[in-house]
Amino acid sequence: MPELLRFRICCIFFLCGWLVSSHGADAPGVVLRIDIETIDQAVNTAMAESNVLQKLAEAASKKQPGVKPIKGITGLKVKDLQPPEISLTFIPGMGLFMAVLTKITIAGKSFIGGNMEISLVANMTAKNKLSQDDLGSLKFSVENCQIAIVSVKTNLPSSMLPKVVNKFLDSTLQKVMPGMLCPAVGAVLGLMNAKFDTMMAQISLGALGSIQYTLLSPPIISQDFIELNLKPGLQHQGGDPLDLPADPPALASLPPKTEPGTQIVLSANFLAGELTLLQASFDLNVTDNPALGIPPLTTATLASLLPEVSESLPPSEPLVIELRVTKPPLVTIKEDKSLLHLFTTMEFLSGDPSDSRDPLFILDAHINLNTQFSVHEEKLRISVTLDRLYKMSLSSSSVGPFDETLLKGLLADIIQVAYVPAINVVLQEGVPLPYLFGLKYSHTEISMFENALVLNVHVK
Repeated sequence: MPELLRFRICCIFFLCGWLVSSHGADAPGVVLRIDIETIDQAVNTAMAESNVLQKLAEAASKKQPGVKPIKGITGLKVKDLQPPEISLTFIPGMGLFMAVLTKITIAGKSFIGGNMEISLVANMTAKNKLSQDDLGSLKFSVENCQIAIVSVKTNLPSSMLPKVVNKFLDSTLQKVMPGMLCPAVGAVLGLMNAKFDTMMAQISLGALGSIQYTLLSPPIISQDFIELNLKPGLQHQGGDPLDLPADPPALASLPPKTEPGTQIVLSANFLAGELTLLQASFDLNVTDNPALGIPPLTTATLASLLPEVSESLPPSEPLVIELRVTKPPLVTIKEDKSLLHLFTTMEFLSGDPSDSRDPLFILDAHINLNTQFSVHEEKLRISVTLDRLYKMSLSSSSVGPFDETLLKGLLADIIQVAYVPAINVVLQEGVPLPYLFGLKYSHTEISMFENALVLNVHVK
């Protein structure tokens, strides 16, 4: 092959490899697709938390700068302010459109000596931009806010109605309402922004470490949802950051969103990273326990299974199997099955577990565990059952070579009745899921995609 052609082929392979690795590095580990129902619930919650209705009433009762009082009408104050009717839609590429219908009754004294009431309906519309600031945080900002008076009713005599109402609209309402309602929108969005900050804040995992989500790119706003591509940063307690495994790859492709609710897509390598934080807790010493329902763990039991080396084994002594996870856990997800892969060593020791002695032999084992997922209190719960003892090989032996497959049935039983329950105890704490404006998860449907877990979350 000519040298120039060989060089070009090498360049092409190098470039393709670089593109693949670069894409994987930039792909998110978690994707949020926040639907309009979740935003609506968050806005209403923020309005309740901010006590915005009371603030509106107080603002309306104060003297407004630049607004002249109406002659013959005194003591104006808000008598009734109904909860606003809020309608939200996404503005693709920009953010959020908000329409707020507000019903207010204003009371005062008329010059004829009676009580005066004016009930009005005002419609406020606002365009709110969602962007990423210089610090990487998500922020809503009010781009345009307008007020329209929809209707006005009064208890004044009909002969006075046109003049008084027109005067009120011209000199008061049209000037007061924007200054009263538009800042309230800003206050609600400020609370939403604070909840975005909490979403991106560091979450403690107790003694294990912490997790923090950061935005990989500016938000993507479609007509149906806001998409946030997140990089989950995992860190051991007081240690260095934990890199997510490269295999399986991060979310290079996403499942379609066809159902209502907020969609949370968790990559298999994100789940594997979370389980890596737990890796040290997956180690276990297995000793004889009649309650387990397995043959006694003694050297005599080994001798009965391994005739090739039975004479080299010590006489009947207690047996200890020290099971250690030696590599980071791996998670694989298909559309119909998810597996947790544990790569372990099993050291077989005879005698008292407290004695320091060399192992009889060491096995390397690849254990496949079926994984089931559920959501409880904004945490992903994982439980496992034994799928199979996938691979097993003899790493070293002080009693001579033997056929390790003769131990497969015993070890599968030990994993099922002793190791799997211990793993499930470690997993029961759960994985903290992304913060959705502080809202509670009311119901979650779970499905599986290629190397991804898909949660369809409804909030309350």
